[in-house]
Amino acid sequence: MSVGRFLQQAAAGNAGGPVYVDDVFSTYLYTGTNATQAVVNGLDLAGEGGLIWTKARTSDPNELDHQLMDSEQGAFRYVLESNTTNARFDFGGSIVTPNSDGFTLSSASRVNQNGYPYASWSFRKQPGFFDVVTYTGNGTAGHTINHSLGSTPGMIIFKRYDSALNWYVAHRYDLSKYLVLNQTAAAGSFAVVTATSDTTFTLPNDGSTNASGGSYVAYIFAHDAQDFGTDSDESIIKCGSYTGTGSAGNSINLGFEPQWLMIKQASGVNDWYMYDTMRGITTGGDDAVGLKANSSDAEGSSNHLSVTSTGFELEGIGGGYNGSGATYIYVAIRRPHKPAEEFAATDLFDAFKYKDNTLVQTDNPIQLTSDRQTGGPAVLTDMWWHALRGTTYPAGKSNSFFIGSRLQGAGKGMITNGTNAEPAGDASEMRGYDRMTGVEVGPNGTFYYYSTAAGNRDHISYYFRRAPGFFDVVAYTGTGSTLVLNHNLGVEPEFMIVKGRTINAGWHTYHKDVGNTKAVPLNSSGAASTSSFYWNNTSPTATQVTLGAFTHYNVSNQTGILYLFATVPGISKVGSYSGTGSNVDVDCGFTSGARFVLVKRTDSTGDWYVWDSARGIVAGNDGYLLLNSNAAEVTSTDYIDPLSSGFTITSTAPAALNASGGSYLFLAIA
Repeated sequence: MSVGRFLQQAAAGNAGGPVYVDDVFSTYLYTGTNATQAVVNGLDLAGEGGLIWTKARTSDPNELDHQLMDSEQGAFRYVLESNTTNARFDFGGSIVTPNSDGFTLSSASRVNQNGYPYASWSFRKQPGFFDVVTYTGNGTAGHTINHSLGSTPGMIIFKRYDSALNWYVAHRYDLSKYLVLNQTAAAGSFAVVTATSDTTFTLPNDGSTNASGGSYVAYIFAHDAQDFGTDSDESIIKCGSYTGTGSAGNSINLGFEPQWLMIKQASGVNDWYMYDTMRGITTGGDDAVGLKANSSDAEGSSNHLSVTSTGFELEGIGGGYNGSGATYIYVAIRRPHKPAEEFAATDLFDAFKYKDNTLVQTDNPIQLTSDRQTGGPAVLTDMWWHALRGTTYPAGKSNSFFIGSRLQGAGKGMITNGTNAEPAGDASEMRGYDRMTGVEVGPNGTFYYYSTAAGNRDHISYYFRRAPGFFDVVAYTGTGSTLVLNHNLGVEPEFMIVKGRTINAGWHTYHKDVGNTKAVPLNSSGAASTSSFYWNNTSPTATQVTLGAFTHYNVSNQTGILYLFATVPGISKVGSYSGTGSNVDVDCGFTSGARFVLVKRTDSTGDWYVWDSARGIVAGNDGYLLLNSNAAEVTSTDYIDPLSSGFTITSTAPAALNASGGSYLFLAIA
C-alpha cells in the first residue's frame, strides 16, 4: 500500500472510504453581494484545511487581483495575491470562513463585491492531491521541510509572505529550473528545490525559498498518485509537460478527462493560463480564457483547447499554449468521478416547467437556476433539454426539443425533430452553462423565453448531470472510417444518442435490447433498421464505443456529439417491454415511481414519447411531448400511469406504445 493510500484510508474526513476528486477540489462560480454568503461546494475545508483561490471575472470590481487564502496562515485570515509581489494582507479577521461543506464569504469587496461575477477554486488538503505547509527559512543548503502529501510532489508554489517578493515555482519537468508565478518570464536556470520525496522537500541556500528568518508558505500539488476512486486505483491530478506544434490537434493524454488546467510556457515569455469547465472549455468553440495567475485581467473568450475523454487537445495555435517547438508545463485535475450511486436521483436529473412571466427580468439575462427561480433545477447541468409546450409560439419557432451540453458550450445545440447542424433552435440565446445549477438563456430568445408582451407561453426543461454509471457525454471528430471512442461512463452504455454537429444529418440511437446491428432514428417515427455502418456490429464496452463509417455522424473532419446512458439501481433504468394491449406494468426497480419516461416502438413506426412528473405522471390524463415532432403538448390522453416501481403503460395507449406483441425501448429516471 502506498503512503498516500495509507494516509487516505486513515483520514477522518473520509472515514477510511474511497476518495473522489469531488471530495477535494471544486470550481464554484458566484455573484458578489457585499453580504455574507455561503459557497456550498461539498469540500470539508474546516476539518481538513486547504486553499481557497478567488478571482473577479470582469474588469469592473474595485479589486481585480487574485485572492489566495489558506488554512495554515491563521485559518484563512490572510490574503496573498498570485499576480503581485505583495506580502500577505491581514484584515484582522477571516474574509472567508471554512465550513464542513465549503466556505462562507464575508462582505469584503475583495471577494464579494455586489453584483459582480467571481470564480473560486478550492483545493482541500488530501494525501495524493494537495498539501499546504508554512515554514521559516534558515539560509542553509539542505534545509528539509516535511509535508503530508504522501507522494512525490509534481509542483510546488512558494511565497515569502512577510516580504514583497516574487512567487517561485518548482515543477517536476525540470527541478534544476524555476518559474515565477507572478511573471510571464521563461524558466530560470537555478533550482529553488533541490530534492523531493513523498514526505519532504529540500531547499538550497537561496533567498527565493530559504532566506534566513523568512516566513514562507508552500502549496504542494501531487502528480499521478493512483489512490482515488471506488477501487482506490485512479489518479486525479497530473503535473506534466508537452511540446507545442503550432497547429490544431495537438493532443495530450492524461488518462482522464480534466476539469481544471493551468498551463505555462516554460521555454519562453507567456502567461499562466487558467482554464476550467465550469466557466467553459468548449469542444469546437471558444473557451473562457483570460484568467491568468500572473495577471489581474478580466476573463475573455478564445478557442484554445478542448477536453477529451482521456486528456485535452490544443485547438488554437497561440504561443501561450501551443507555439511550434515551445515547451509547456501544466497541472491538470480530473473531472468529477463520484459514481451515480453516491448521489440522490434528484442530484442527477431535474425537470422544471415554467411560464414566460415567471422569468421576466428587465435588465439581466434569465438564469434558470435554483437561486433565482423557486422550484428551479438543483442539478449541476451537463446536458439540457428544452421545449415549448403550448399551441402558441413565436413566428418561426415551434415545440421542437432542443438538446445542448456543457462540452458543446454556449450558443450550440440542435433540435431533435430535424437534421440541422448546430447551432439550431435559437441557440444564440443559449448563453451558457457557467452556473452552479441550471443554465443561462437570454431575455430576447424566442425559443427558450419570450416577453410576456407577446404571450404567456409554457416551457419544460430537463437537466442532466454526468456521473459514472448514469450518464456521459463525448464530443468527437469523425474520420469517415470505423471510429473507436473512449468514454467515462464506467459501465457498458445501454442507450446512446448520436448526432453530427457540423453536418445536416439525422439523429440515431443505440439500445442494448435492439442490438449492435441496428439503430433507431430519433428525428423520425421510423422503426429500427439494420446496417453495419451504424456501430460496426460492435457492442459498446465500459470504456469504448465503436462508430461505423456512417455519413450521418462519422464524416472525416466533421464533429459529432454522443450522449450515453445506463441503468443505476434505484435511479435510472434502460430497458424494453412487450406490448399486450392491456395495462403493462414496467418495473424499473424504483421505490417512488418515475419522474421521467421516454418510450419508442422499435419493431414498427412510432413516435418518441416523453413524460415527466413536473408536468404530471398521474392516474388521470398526462401531458406528453414528442422528440421527433414539433407538435404541441397533448394533455387529453391517459397513456401512462404512476407505478411505485416504475410506470404503467395503459390499455388506452395506441399501437405506438402498447400494441399486442409490439417491442418498445424506454429510458426512465426516478
